[in-house]
Amino acid sequence: MSIELEQPAPAADFGDYARYRVLSSLAVVSGVVGLLSVSALLDWMLCALPVVGIITGAMALKKIRANPAEYTGEKFALVGSVLSMAFLAGGISWHSYVYATEVPPDHERINYDMLQPDPSTPNQLVPPGAEKLDGKKVFIKGYVYQPSGGGHTTGLKEFVLVRDKGQCCFGGDPKLTDMILVKLEGKLSAEFNMRVIKLAGTFHVSPSSGMHGLGPVVYQLDADYIR
Repeated sequence: MSIELEQPAPAADFGDYARYRVLSSLAVVSGVVGLLSVSALLDWMLCALPVVGIITGAMALKKIRANPAEYTGEKFALVGSVLSMAFLAGGISWHSYVYATEVPPDHERINYDMLQPDPSTPNQLVPPGAEKLDGKKVFIKGYVYQPSGGGHTTGLKEFVLVRDKGQCCFGGDPKLTDMILVKLEGKLSAEFNMRVIKLAGTFHVSPSSGMHGLGPVVYQLDADYIR
């Protein structure tokens, strides 16, 4: 009669567990943000996105290389960083080019800050700088104002241009010097949407009856260019 002794189970191999490394969350964020950074080509403000991708990528690489036995994801961080840098450079270059070429010849670029009265001058409605623009060809950006109560939204030949949507949507009617009554010449027309528009034409300082119950509008633009 033979007795078979139970053989001890082989020792577990923990080699695979010892080799396990955590995927860096910063590396993943950098990779995703790098892909989304293409939006920097659409607007100046969105150039902040690739900056985030570059910062998170640098932080991820530093963490991974300092602890190579604990973290992985170096490729994610590298790809995210490279994409972010490429789109940041491309975005800045593109927007700089647009800014340098968007004003039609013989027109002066103006903005709403130039149209505001001096707070230190009592009862001033139109500043001297704005008065000097009367009759000149100018270029300005803004938004088509859609007052409460609606109205036509397409095929607009006349509308009020405002500085931004924030004052209109959350602060009631825009203030007087943040409005320009636009009259489009020829076959030009506009539509109400949330996008900024670019206009060029002859600027006038002449109170009008306004539009859509807004009351008087101090500034007027006879526009022959819209984008």
